[in-house]
Amino acid sequence: MTSTPQPTSSGSPVNQLFGTPDLPQPVLGVTGRPLPDLPEPEPLTSHGPARVIAMCNQKGGVGKTTTTINLGAALAELGRRVLLVDFDPQGSLSVGLGVPPQEMELSVYNLLMERDVELTDVVVPTDVPGLDLVPSNIDLSAAEVQLVNEVAREQTLARVLRPALAEYDLVLIDCQPSLGLLTINALTAADGVVVPLECEYFALRGVALLKDTIDKVGERLNPRLRIDGLLGTMYDGRTLHSREVLQTLVDGWGDAVFHTVIRRTVKFSDSTVAGEPILSYASDSAGAQAYRQLAKEVLARCRAA
Repeated sequence: MTSTPQPTSSGSPVNQLFGTPDLPQPVLGVTGRPLPDLPEPEPLTSHGPARVIAMCNQKGGVGKTTTTINLGAALAELGRRVLLVDFDPQGSLSVGLGVPPQEMELSVYNLLMERDVELTDVVVPTDVPGLDLVPSNIDLSAAEVQLVNEVAREQTLARVLRPALAEYDLVLIDCQPSLGLLTINALTAADGVVVPLECEYFALRGVALLKDTIDKVGERLNPRLRIDGLLGTMYDGRTLHSREVLQTLVDGWGDAVFHTVIRRTVKFSDSTVAGEPILSYASDSAGAQAYRQLAKEVLARCRAA
């Protein structure tokens, strides 16, 4: 009497009977999808032309500035030259990198509004090698009013950033939480948009309006503009609400949602107070590792664009 093959740690009975190997089961990420196998980005022998990415969401407090700082630092770790543009009159990006607003001689406002000011006059280096900053302060709030009477007002930022394209690999623009003229300028200058989105119900409601704005800019001002991805931030897997919001986001947007999810942690606030990215403040933390993973994912999507 023939005995039935019993399952062992090496495989199932059917696979043992017919000699076929077990296929490895895909590892599911936080978004419920199989995690991609992201290769290590190859080192660069030269820099440019830069891909310009706008960090955009009209809702405040969703992690735009935190993502701009830490994604930029993670890309710089991978050998990319990165320029961060603080395009919010609050100047949070500048403060988060240790550049006090009251100590600025020149800011992005001067670059936009004064024709004798060049990009090299405004760029300041950061403590992160390969990472530079165009700072901002409250002066920028006046630019939105003053630009109304300018010819081709929507293209002003694209014009002043043009010299940076040959010098950097990526330009990240931290947008203000609105869909006004400054944000339209950022979208007109950008090749792609990353939408940081807090894993909370009210954050979901404005995504449709933002997509409508991006579509209009793409149709009328910038045909190359595309959404590079939506990034879940401030995720807390212990709460049903966070898990449901993230699942709703994936159900509605599919592969446009990054596999990387940024979890809520107090170390982001601590690193902001210290005026440095979390990658240097708490290099081994889960938040730092998440942004390193996001950097690889962004580069993979840039290559596929």
